[in-house]
Amino acid sequence: MAVLRAALVTPLSGPLAGYGRAGAAALTLWAREAADLPAPYSIVDLAVSDAWPDPAAAVRRAARARPHLLFGPYGSRPAIAAARATTRLIWNHGGATSELCWPAYPHVVNVASPARRYFTGTLELAASLHPAPRDVSLLFGRTGFGQDVAAGAVATALRLRLAVHATAFASGAAEAAARGAPGADVLLVAGGFDDDLAAARVLGARRWLIAAFVGAGEQDVLAALGAERDGLVGPAQWLATAATAAADADEGPGAGWFVRRFEAATGGQPGYPAAQAFAAGVIAARALREAGGPADGALRDAAIRMSCVTMYGAFRLDPRTGLQAGHQVLTVQWQRGRRRVVWPGAEVPLVHPRPGYDDG
Repeated sequence: MAVLRAALVTPLSGPLAGYGRAGAAALTLWAREAADLPAPYSIVDLAVSDAWPDPAAAVRRAARARPHLLFGPYGSRPAIAAARATTRLIWNHGGATSELCWPAYPHVVNVASPARRYFTGTLELAASLHPAPRDVSLLFGRTGFGQDVAAGAVATALRLRLAVHATAFASGAAEAAARGAPGADVLLVAGGFDDDLAAARVLGARRWLIAAFVGAGEQDVLAALGAERDGLVGPAQWLATAATAAADADEGPGAGWFVRRFEAATGGQPGYPAAQAFAAGVIAARALREAGGPADGALRDAAIRMSCVTMYGAFRLDPRTGLQAGHQVLTVQWQRGRRRVVWPGAEVPLVHPRPGYDDG
């Protein structure tokens, strides 16, 4: 009976601990109950270590133990630091950044959609409305994440022939930037979660056809707004209710199984960090079966060839950039205190315009 050694390096303490622990719980569930391994392996020994406060040092320590599979941390900055610190193949489920692309990082397999696509659905949905919007007010943080989201939003807006008024702000300065933000048909805000909340308090009552915040895609980020959160739009990598209603996975357990087993193991419903980590395990195991062994190069080649659907959604790597191309970011809207998918494959129609909007 051969043991497959796997290592997960992710934040278990520090500001991202909640997300890291959710991913660790999900990957542990995969290792114990859902790892479809090829012979001679029959069991997974998963070592979980804390990436906080130094993900580079943590991943180097994990790599010295020579695991067969190495799973990277939650968070774009930790994921980049980890990728820079080792040449081992990293299964990246938690760093939704376009920076981790090929050829700069040829040893990274990206499971999650890049943040550059976070507002693509919002803008495509806006362009489908009648009358169509004319312009976009974009506020974004001067961080790698904020700039990544903004770059994708600008490219999509230009493709859709929308004028963009972009304003960058430093961390902690979102409120001031929001007070000076120009009016437009569509509002997009991409900052840290605290920045999103500060901007929403200023901008939520202004006139927008659609008002979208990265933080609005999350369950709790804008909860302090109370009923004023209703109507806001945001991106979501994964939503349990939508996933369980979708078609069954063709690789690994379905979303319903995952939700039930995760709730039984942890007492809570899984969010996107858990779904991404579990999917990374499923995909890595399939690559292991197709590669015929755990050599990093063979696993990477298998991942490049792979096209499948897990409980997280479609998996397919862009052969040029290595970024995730199969998985779709959902666009959700808060309606009566719940996140509902409004694009693509809408659960419910978009409620628009925002109260007070005047198209004339």
